[in-house]
Amino acid sequence: MDHLFASADDVTTALARTGYLADDALATITFLATRLSRPILLEGEPGTGKTALAEALAQALDLQLIRLQCYEGIDATQALYDWDFPRQILHLRTVEAISRDEHRDPKVLEDELFDERFLLARPVLQALRQAPCVLLIDEIDRADDEFEAFLLEVLSTWQVTIPELGTVSAATPPIVVLTSNRTRELHDALKRRCLYHWIDHPGLARELEIVRTRLPEVSAALAEQVVTLVQRLRTSGELIKPPGVAETLDWARALETVGATRLDPEVAAATLGAALKYREDSERIRASLDKLLTA
Repeated sequence: MDHLFASADDVTTALARTGYLADDALATITFLATRLSRPILLEGEPGTGKTALAEALAQALDLQLIRLQCYEGIDATQALYDWDFPRQILHLRTVEAISRDEHRDPKVLEDELFDERFLLARPVLQALRQAPCVLLIDEIDRADDEFEAFLLEVLSTWQVTIPELGTVSAATPPIVVLTSNRTRELHDALKRRCLYHWIDHPGLARELEIVRTRLPEVSAALAEQVVTLVQRLRTSGELIKPPGVAETLDWARALETVGATRLDPEVAAATLGAALKYREDSERIRASLDKLLTA
């Protein structure tokens, strides 16, 4: 994997071509992850660009992005593989129809049912088979301890065993990005396997640069107004869910779409749903837009 990036600066440049602006610390962690074949564990508030890093890496390296979305109750079956039961039943009926008068060895028939053609590969197995690729394990904090333990084993050995078919190993380990919104603490064993980075909300200058890079059609003046207001919303400490960078981009895009050239209270109130996702937050901010826009 060490041929992918020559340095952290190379990572910064490659990601920038996709529109993703990484700071020095994130670029360095990404470089080390590809050089050392270690997963990256990204934690931070929602909307800070954790998932987008995996997408940008895949685009920058022209690799397939394979995504595993975690959720409460997910188990190894959803991550690894399953069997195509409808096709297996169809196969049984077909065999039965063409061989009513012939003796069939049950063991041979069983082997046919668990043939490769009936295997449904899930994201982790797909990544091991198709590497080099980028495997995004999104919101790992939603899964439970048992699933974490399963992932730890896979990420340590880069292989899984399918009882009916044998062991599948990755000739080249995939680039793995795990994200967490820190709704719960992950176990130390999983963290030790990964290179860790906390993604925080960017400062005004960097966020403005992100907006100008991702949305060049938005005027410089409007972009600056939107970013300035979002920064004030985040630091107010009054919101249930402060807007992330993703919401900043959505809001700027929405304002451009409705033809706004500047951010005034009327147009800000009309498009506030692009940035704030809780009724209480929207009502609170609508009542103070005049003050926020003139501060």
